[in-house]
Amino acid sequence: MSIWWSLHLRREAASVPLARRLLIGTMETAGVDPDISYDLSVALSEACANAVEHGGDTGRGPGSEAYRVTAYLDGEKCRIEVADAGPGFPAASAGRSRPQIRPAHSDAENGRGLGLIEELADHVHIGNKPGRGGAVVSFDKVLKWRSDAPLMAV
Repeated sequence: MSIWWSLHLRREAASVPLARRLLIGTMETAGVDPDISYDLSVALSEACANAVEHGGDTGRGPGSEAYRVTAYLDGEKCRIEVADAGPGFPAASAGRSRPQIRPAHSDAENGRGLGLIEELADHVHIGNKPGRGGAVVSFDKVLKWRSDAPLMAV
């Protein structure tokens, strides 16, 4: 079984629950375990919220006022990618290939999203789009299926 979808969303707060509901609905219909669906939906919400808050640059034209969410359910794995047209992550320092994720204090109201994504997903890639600018956050998780899953991978 393989399902994929891609959304081009405006950088508005209302787009975050829309993406989350579409993911949950897809996974529920396919028969993915609800705990896995929940983890991925929270991670997606965090990635979308970051794109809404940080992913635009009005000087770059109307394309910077949108971001893209792509989800793949393929076999035993789900991969989600959120890409925006903003300034991207600060250049990696000290020879790191990706930006450093600093843990946020437990009472912090901001700055916890990327850390949450790393906690909820099995594999996370955080970086910048080559050439054009913008950030890309992608993450994978191995799927578990309900026993009555209608589209369970074989």
